[in-house]
Amino acid sequence: MLTRRGAAKALIAAAATATLGTPAHAADKIIKIGLDLSLTGADSEGAERVKNGIILAIDGSNEGNGIPGYRVEALVLDDGTATSGQYDPAQAATNARKMVSDKDVMAAIGPQMSGAGKAMAPILSAGSLATITPSSTNPDITDPKFAQQFRPAGKPIYFRTVTTDAFQGPNMANFYADVLKVKSVYILDDSGAYGVGMADAFQKEADKKGIKVVGRDRLDPKAADYSAILTKIKSMAPDAIYYGGVGQAGVKLAKQAYDIIPKIIKGGGDGVYEPAMLTAVGFPAAEGWYATIASPHMVGDTKAQQFVDAYVRKYGKPADDYTITAYDATLVVLDAIKRVAASGKPLTREAVRDAIQTSNVPTIQGTVAFDANGDLADRTVSVFQIKQDTAARPDDVSRQYHYIGVAPQS
Repeated sequence: MLTRRGAAKALIAAAATATLGTPAHAADKIIKIGLDLSLTGADSEGAERVKNGIILAIDGSNEGNGIPGYRVEALVLDDGTATSGQYDPAQAATNARKMVSDKDVMAAIGPQMSGAGKAMAPILSAGSLATITPSSTNPDITDPKFAQQFRPAGKPIYFRTVTTDAFQGPNMANFYADVLKVKSVYILDDSGAYGVGMADAFQKEADKKGIKVVGRDRLDPKAADYSAILTKIKSMAPDAIYYGGVGQAGVKLAKQAYDIIPKIIKGGGDGVYEPAMLTAVGFPAAEGWYATIASPHMVGDTKAQQFVDAYVRKYGKPADDYTITAYDATLVVLDAIKRVAASGKPLTREAVRDAIQTSNVPTIQGTVAFDANGDLADRTVSVFQIKQDTAARPDDVSRQYHYIGVAPQS
C-alpha cells in the first residue's frame, strides 16, 4: 500500500506520460473538479500556465488509476471578460454558481485573483464546495473576522497553496528597508481587492520600518495614460515606488514608468510576477522590477525537475512557480477525494471538504497542510528581480525573473 509520499511521487511520475483524453474504464464513475481562472484579459498567459499545471495532475491521476473506480474531469470556467480586460467578479460569481449546480463537481481549484475569490466564496460556502487557490492572497477571505461574509455556512471552504498578503506585503516592505535601504516610497494600487489589500499591508509595515510614504494613488486599470501620476512622483523624488495590483494596470505602469522615472526602484507583489510583464512590457522597460510570490521558489529546484520536464514535454513552454502551486493544489484535492472514496463513505462535497481540511500531503513545494481557517502553514515569501536573459525565451518567467531569496519576515 502506497504511503501519501509514495502516492504523490506516483502522481508526478504518471503526469510525465499522461495525455489529454485518456479513455475511462467502462465502470469508472465520472467526478469533476471545477476550475476558475482568468483566461481572458491581461492575466491570461499566467492563467494558461496554471490551467496546464492542474490538467497535468488530473491526467496523471487518471493515467495511473489514482482514484480506483473514478475518472476525474476538469470543468474549466473563465472569470475574465473582454469588457473588464481582466478578471470580473460578476463572472466569477456566475462560475461559482455553475460549479455548485453541477452535482458531479466535488471540489474546485482557483480562482487566481482575490477579487474573484471574494465574489465566489459565499456561493461556494452555501454549496459546501471547497476550493484551493494557487495564487489568491487577500487575507480577508480566510480571516475568521469576516467569516459571516465569506463562509456563511460555517466551515472553511477557501484553502490556499500560497500564503497571504498579510505576509507578502509586509515582507516586501522589510526587503525594501533591510536589503534595498529604501528611505522613501510612493505607493500605487489598481483599486482591486488584491491590489488595495497588498498596498495597505505594505504601507503599514513600511511605516513601522521607518520608510517615509510620500504619497499614494489609485490607478484606473482601464485608463491608458498614467503620465500625470508618474510626473507627480518624479517631482517628489522618492527612492522607490511600490505597486499593489495585477497586470492590466501593471503593464501600462511599467512601460510608462520606464520613460518618466527610469532610475527609481520599482517593485510589487505577485501581480507583477507573470509573463505579461515580460511580453507586453518588454525589455528594457521591464528590467529591474522587483516582485514577490507568496510561496517558496521551486522552479529550478531538483525536487521540481521531473514535473518541469514533464510540463515542457507536454506544453512546449516553461512552467513557473504558480504552475507548481496549482499542480500541488490539484494533488491535495485528488488526495482528499481518494481518501473519502477509500473510506467506504459516500463521496460528497462535504466529505471532500473535511478531507481537505485535514490534508497532510507531500507535494513539490513540501508538505501541504492547512490551519483551521484554510490558510497554508508555510508562510514563505520569495523575492525576484527581472533581469533579461537573452538566451531564454522572452516569456520564460523562470529565467527572466532572477531569484534573490526569501523576504525578511516580520
